[in-house]
Amino acid sequence: MDGVIVDRAIYRDGRRTDGPADLSDALAEARAEGDAFLWVGLYEPTEQEFDLVSSEFNMHPLAVEDALKAHQRPKLEIYDDSLFMVLKPVVYDSEHDTVSSGELMVFVGDSFVVTVRHGEGAPLHAVRMRLESEPKVLKHGPTAVLYAVSDAVVDHYVDVGSELQVDLEELEAQVFSPNEDGSGRSRGTGGQPTAERIYTFKRQVLEFRRAAGPLAEPISRLTRAGVPFVREKSHPFFRDVDDHLTRVNEQVDGLDRLVSDILYAHLAQMGVRQNDDMRKISAWAAMAAVPTLLAGIWGMNFQHMPELSQVWGYPAALSVMVGAVTFLHRLFKRNGWL
Repeated sequence: MDGVIVDRAIYRDGRRTDGPADLSDALAEARAEGDAFLWVGLYEPTEQEFDLVSSEFNMHPLAVEDALKAHQRPKLEIYDDSLFMVLKPVVYDSEHDTVSSGELMVFVGDSFVVTVRHGEGAPLHAVRMRLESEPKVLKHGPTAVLYAVSDAVVDHYVDVGSELQVDLEELEAQVFSPNEDGSGRSRGTGGQPTAERIYTFKRQVLEFRRAAGPLAEPISRLTRAGVPFVREKSHPFFRDVDDHLTRVNEQVDGLDRLVSDILYAHLAQMGVRQNDDMRKISAWAAMAAVPTLLAGIWGMNFQHMPELSQVWGYPAALSVMVGAVTFLHRLFKRNGWL
């Protein structure tokens, strides 16, 4: 269990104190004092390892199953002895311009908080350090931890949304760049097709939406009365988190619409370029057809052909070909076909 339990401590009046190594004894001590609570942090526990913790805190079997299997949508579940919340923190990789998500489960009950982390990106260490530096906030008990974790996750959503906004602006500039060739590739981007870059970005937005969108309902519930293990005085703070999350979801919707518009604009550009190419090909084919036609006529082997015995016949035929091609070239040039 030492490798699974990342951190554990009893907090009395908002200050960290040492407690018994045994979780059952530590929980009993925190409950006996009334104003204390136990915070246990776990990282990717196995079923056998988590059974030891869940039995001590009397966690509901369904919540335990969700915490072990991961791959859950953000949600808030209320059981008899605890409150169970799932959040999906996101990580933005600036080197590869990708978004990935982890999972963070929070159990809140009578004088205890248990956090279970799957994957990377969960800001638990930073949250714990910040709360320990603010005893006035931490003394509000498990509710303070739930608020701080939710606030940190949503604040990170804001940062990721800003990064994606910058990426979208760069993508938009590349799509409408004059450096893009007719094959749908922009020079200076490693030869990756523009449509592929757009779809890749759309997948990043979708990953972000899966994390932020479903969290709106659980956070909204925390702003209202009637949720056990959540103090009523904390509702204004959760409303602030809800406001930030609403803005994030609106930004995600905007990003999704804009990237779809960029894709449609790119496809329209490709259609226009293809039409231009077809007109150019048709123009050159027409210019090549005229001398071919004339050469075919004069090349027929009949005895009574006009101008066969004339000295000026060959130069005249060449002059007609050059004149016809020149006329067609100027005509197509003036009409924008070349």
